[in-house]
Amino acid sequence: MPDEEVLEEGVLNPVQPEIQDPLLRELMADAPATAPALEVPQEKAQPTTAPLEEVDCVVIGLGAGGAPLLARLAQAGLKVVALEAGPWHNPEKDFATDEQAQDFLFWNDERLSAGGDPLAMGKNNSGTGVGGSTLHYTAYTPRPLPDDLHIKRDFGKGEDWPLTYDDLAPYYEEVEQFLGVSGPTPYPWGPSRPKGYALAPLPLNSAAQLMVRGAEKIGIRTSPAPNAALSARYYQEGVGWREACTNRGFCQAGCSNGAKASMDVTFIPLAVKYGAEIRPNSFVTEIERNAQGLITAVVYTQNGQQYRQPCRNLFLCGGSVETPRLLLMNELALSSGQVGHNLMAHPGVQVWGTFADEVRPNKGIPGGLISQDTHRPKDADFAGGYLLQSIGVMPVTFAGQVARGRKMWGQPLRDYMRNFNHIAGINILGDCMPHTSNYLELSDELDARQLPKPRLHFTAQENEHRMNAHAERIMRDIWEAAGATDIWAFNRYAHVIGTARMGLSGDDAVVDRDGRAFDVPNLYISDNSTFPSALSVNPALTIMALSLRTADKFLEREMRRDA
Repeated sequence: MPDEEVLEEGVLNPVQPEIQDPLLRELMADAPATAPALEVPQEKAQPTTAPLEEVDCVVIGLGAGGAPLLARLAQAGLKVVALEAGPWHNPEKDFATDEQAQDFLFWNDERLSAGGDPLAMGKNNSGTGVGGSTLHYTAYTPRPLPDDLHIKRDFGKGEDWPLTYDDLAPYYEEVEQFLGVSGPTPYPWGPSRPKGYALAPLPLNSAAQLMVRGAEKIGIRTSPAPNAALSARYYQEGVGWREACTNRGFCQAGCSNGAKASMDVTFIPLAVKYGAEIRPNSFVTEIERNAQGLITAVVYTQNGQQYRQPCRNLFLCGGSVETPRLLLMNELALSSGQVGHNLMAHPGVQVWGTFADEVRPNKGIPGGLISQDTHRPKDADFAGGYLLQSIGVMPVTFAGQVARGRKMWGQPLRDYMRNFNHIAGINILGDCMPHTSNYLELSDELDARQLPKPRLHFTAQENEHRMNAHAERIMRDIWEAAGATDIWAFNRYAHVIGTARMGLSGDDAVVDRDGRAFDVPNLYISDNSTFPSALSVNPALTIMALSLRTADKFLEREMRRDA
């Protein structure tokens, strides 16, 4: 990443990316000076299995939950078909540096929101296309800390995971190394790790550096954040050389050069290499079962035609809205009474300030800085905790937040937006407690496919209100210490979580610790619907780690069955 290019993009102190992995340093030394363009699978003709031919596994959804396990199953030699509701995208041709031009990446089918704090849909929490929501996630990939997984044990509320941090740690490391996560080694919070991040941190943009300045003055530690975006060229099996981040700041949309580790340029090419079949534009509506209750086939519509695909096993990875919706529509795995319940959403309050110097908040990696000093605050009057992160934002998105958060419109909004290049933000990502009033149901209103629309009920509870208030005070203190003026807060909730949770018993959970449905032995769920608690970190890394673990546990079971 040339320094002059970084400076042009508004990064004040560029760093020379350092390759931290010895094997990768050797590969880099042998690499050609100019890497060939990424070979994207959508440009190849995909084989099509005869619709009536039974396959070992069908995977529904190709985001963070479906793509890793698809690759693992294909590598094991199984015959696997993946059904994705959206199309293939070509990053170089489809992902323009234009905020509104990429709205097609979001799940734009109408979903109904209810409750005291109705959740925003679309870009907030789901995506469509081969790669799912990772096509537009910000690639922020911190690990949870060990006590995130046992919040009930520590606070007497919420729900504990049936897994420990040690169960997931090897998978976190595998995902970080495969994706080429850029981050600090050693990492300042949590247990020591046998292996550091694959690449050095990305350079901090102006907003992140202002946050460092303010946090230091009030005694809060910060660190460059782990990001699944490359600070240097990186070699990856099934893909070849992926190029480094150019700091254009469009991580909240599609990455045009493959630097961001979305599933379409990481796990999916690996799956295709080992024979997985990808069927885009395939919307699943029915799941068939036999007299013994085992899944035998799925019915889906592709480009206006209906098909039936027989299978021996089904992996449902549609996310925490579409997964429970499919289960409810097909009356599947419902004996626990928990499908659609325990809906959670991360508290994500943002605090914005205006600075005398130019910031250019849309440049550089959006979430460049992190602090987990607030993971378990000593003065907390709430259960759980949260992280702090610097945030970048694109202008249209920010204008919408100003209109909603400050009730500005017309000339006052235009006047405020003239300061856009002088504005910087911080936000939190906090734990959320499950509550009986927060759930997903099928509405009586039908969509264009004549299927019931999902309705999500969400009302923030006292714990979330107290957490937001605590975090807002700290973030305001940081910006005041950094010299900001006109400081204001925007209340929001991110990531829909927990609508088909895992547990130790089918009495109060939908799937077991391996992602296998208690009711249906050949059904597995792999997405953030299975989270028993929200965790005080972004969910993508944990979804991917669980995906690989679910595949491994399935393969172990298959080997025992065949022995």
